[in-house]
Amino acid sequence: MGKKVFVLAELREGVLRNVSFEAIAAGKQLADGGEIIALLMGESVQSYTQELIAYGADRVITIESDQLKHYTSDGYSQCLLTAIEKEQPDVLIMGHTALGKDLSPKIANRLNVGLISDITAIENIDNQWTFIRPIYSGKAFERKKMVGDFIFVTIRPNNIEAIEKDDTRTGAVAAIDVEVKDLAMTIKEVIRKASEGVDLAEAKVVVAGGRGVKSADGFKPLQELADVLGGAVGASRGACDADYCDYSLQIGQTGKVVTPDLYIACGISGAIQHLAGMSNSKVIVAINKDPEANIFQVADYGIVGDLFEVVPLLTEEFRKIKANNVS
Repeated sequence: MGKKVFVLAELREGVLRNVSFEAIAAGKQLADGGEIIALLMGESVQSYTQELIAYGADRVITIESDQLKHYTSDGYSQCLLTAIEKEQPDVLIMGHTALGKDLSPKIANRLNVGLISDITAIENIDNQWTFIRPIYSGKAFERKKMVGDFIFVTIRPNNIEAIEKDDTRTGAVAAIDVEVKDLAMTIKEVIRKASEGVDLAEAKVVVAGGRGVKSADGFKPLQELADVLGGAVGASRGACDADYCDYSLQIGQTGKVVTPDLYIACGISGAIQHLAGMSNSKVIVAINKDPEANIFQVADYGIVGDLFEVVPLLTEEFRKIKANNVS
């Protein structure tokens, strides 16, 4: 018998996050022919429902309130718990994002269920679902099984491939009214210091800089390369501590964890704390003047040289390739 799967969809700056579609794909595996229900919460979200259906949701439930304009743990948990009580799903999936990492433990506690967080793959072993997640800063992986009938997981972005979008798919859309009340705090305004552009956590290409960029201006050639490749710029903690960039760009054990298709490390020595945030990238290219830099130990390709010479050359070559492909 198929399972009823609940997927929490996320919006970021007016766009559905890719991890929402990846969560639907994960739900398709676990549903075993059952129903995928996407839940979307916010101030005004009706216009996003068809996109969720196009990526595989069978139904979409919306909850709208001016109290949901900005994320709060209290507001979102009230709405999610109300929807869960109404629908009684067998599976709950969220992205392992800032929102998911904050909300999921609270929901697991309220439901009195287990939670497997930060999964990167799903396997069926002996007719039991097994979830794979990294441990020890990505140095090893463990397989976990859920005890009990209810499955609750968060998935790491960029690891489970979304199903192909099909705009001809149809599905039902329904709204639930929830009175959001007794909030411990309210958010009046969000001021973002991060640069506009591709979401770092979900970027397919990341160009990251370390202390070797030498200054805030040193990030400009990295940004140019990222723009050409349609990627995002990140940084090591050393670059952030030196005030070369904002901490919102930090990648590592105490920053963001990224798993892009291509990671280009520029002037990064490769401290173990930084490797914890990017070592699972599919292809790693390291650019460093020091041939003994630790980053070369994890790199698929290494370039020993001055990043201020190498990066502009790479940018120019990629521009040529891009122009030839367009023509």
